[in-house]
Amino acid sequence: MKPFADLYALYYDLLYRDKDYQTEADYITTLIRQYHPQAKSLLDLGCGTGKHAQCFAGQGWRVHGVDRSSGMLALAHARTRPGQLTFSQADIRQLALGHQFDVVTALFHVMSYQTSAADLNAVFSGVAQHLAPGGLFIFDFWYGPAVLTDRPVVRVKRLENELVQVTRIAEPECIARDNLVKVQYDIFIQDKQQQQHQHCQEQHLMRYFFDPELDLLAQQHGFTTVASLAWQSDRAPDFASWYAVRVLQR
Repeated sequence: MKPFADLYALYYDLLYRDKDYQTEADYITTLIRQYHPQAKSLLDLGCGTGKHAQCFAGQGWRVHGVDRSSGMLALAHARTRPGQLTFSQADIRQLALGHQFDVVTALFHVMSYQTSAADLNAVFSGVAQHLAPGGLFIFDFWYGPAVLTDRPVVRVKRLENELVQVTRIAEPECIARDNLVKVQYDIFIQDKQQQQHQHCQEQHLMRYFFDPELDLLAQQHGFTTVASLAWQSDRAPDFASWYAVRVLQR
């Protein structure tokens, strides 16, 4: 049986085939053009299989994506366009790429996977070092007021293509003291051709954030908050905004 991380990477794009990466990238592009219209280069943290990065490269930016998963990067490398879109393996808490970018993005809740103060400070510090003066740090995240208003529930997702049928069960548990949600994933995979079944499990810890703590983090690392919005909107987040986005400027 493959490890969970390898299986998850293998079926990641199937599980999220309905996710509109282009529309999301267009939204981020609008923010970049509003707050840093001279931007030419972009670093995508936790790039996964590279779909957001590919969309950004299509907008004309020079894009580099990093992820710590070799399985995800194996798929991302197929999207490489020399001089325009590249990828490398890195832990975003230990960035050392040796050059700066005009924009750094961390999308699809990458920052919510940073569950400790040490992790958050490490990522913010690394981003500050890799941003050129005036550069933007744009990230989305789970927004605390909405998470606690509309609490997470068990979700079942079933998808298939001509090769496999995948069922994923996500069972959440709120850990209020630490602003965390522990999600137990069970993934059941049926290989249609080989008539084989696989099952894997893993727990993901996700952190939800509140405005004051993000304001403090930004200030501590030399950033100015230029926008705080409900995801894919131009309004402030509220109790119905499970996902939000921040635009910070160095």
